[in-house]
Amino acid sequence: MALENTQIQDKLSETFGESVMHFRQEGDMFTFDVAADKITSVILFLKNDETLNFHFLTDLCGIHYPDSDVNEQFAVVYHLHNWIENKRIRIKSFLSGENPEIKTISNIFLSANWMERETYDFYGINFAGHPQLKRILNMDEMVSFPMRKEFPMEDSGRTDKDDRFFGRTPSNC
Repeated sequence: MALENTQIQDKLSETFGESVMHFRQEGDMFTFDVAADKITSVILFLKNDETLNFHFLTDLCGIHYPDSDVNEQFAVVYHLHNWIENKRIRIKSFLSGENPEIKTISNIFLSANWMERETYDFYGINFAGHPQLKRILNMDEMVSFPMRKEFPMEDSGRTDKDDRFFGRTPSNC
């Protein structure tokens, strides 16, 4: 028997109550939100439950919502996959813009190590308990986080590019 969204929702709601919320179908993926302080418990439950079997972390990434309420300015998104039933789910956990921090899941899924480092590097989201949380692609000296919306898209002082090569001339800018 195929794993249904209602089974996942019922098990999570029964176990975690209001810490798991906003269940919805987005495209072909079942999605829900989890309170940031419960994320490790929920992911461990999804992995270890004999019926659910979400043993594979497909992706982990960050999102910046600068115009949202200060308590929901960042989100960490987890994609998990149950290979037995070929079922995928998306989990969102919202974080404060003042101190974007969430517990690491690198102790649950080893592949989360690099994904969390990349999310830290680009968004400045701190993964508490991560064994080696440091920049992975950007220079260590960099003080900003380039995927945040406040980061400028282009350096206005650049002298090494010619707008003509990009289809931009003073007449059509």
